[in-house]
Amino acid sequence: MTASDAQAQTSPSNTGGRPLKLVALGDSLTAGYNLPASAAFPVVLEKALREKGIAVDIVNAGVSGDTTQGGLERLDWSVPDGTDGVILELGAPDALRGLDPALPRQALDTIIARLKGRNISVLLAGMYAPRNLGGDYVRRFDAIYPELAQKYGLVLYPFFLEGIAGDKALNQADGLHPTAEGVKTIVRNILPSVESFIATLPPRS
Repeated sequence: MTASDAQAQTSPSNTGGRPLKLVALGDSLTAGYNLPASAAFPVVLEKALREKGIAVDIVNAGVSGDTTQGGLERLDWSVPDGTDGVILELGAPDALRGLDPALPRQALDTIIARLKGRNISVLLAGMYAPRNLGGDYVRRFDAIYPELAQKYGLVLYPFFLEGIAGDKALNQADGLHPTAEGVKTIVRNILPSVESFIATLPPRS
């Protein structure tokens, strides 16, 4: 047994003898669009958590181009029974298509309610609307995530692309998807929120 294995087994968040089972449910930002599988957000996050002694398995349930409605439609098979928690990252394609913010709000609300009904905890990763869509749209869209987090008592990471949005060095040529280094930046920034989320998960039998 390595030192890291021993640390993982004795970590308060890992009592129960098995790794935490998390699902990253998202769009291309989760899937790792145009990146090697090893550079996708769920893989990099899992590695970072394991380096901290937190035994966790994270399933990549990201589908490029998926809207919130698409995520809702595949929810049951994307998040299997036995899942301890979900990192919910959806909404960017909805905003890029200029969909009425009422639609992603309703879809996300339903996803969260159904997961909570299955006793699966949710970390909500927020998204901001493109600013060129106008002030009213931006206000309505950006409000979705903090308001749902408050409604359901969720851990909220306000903006999934914090630290990389608009940075050409950390985004691919399309300006929308992170490079491998961009993903590493996302993971560094979201890591404290994920650790806080893990600390809220109920003990496993």
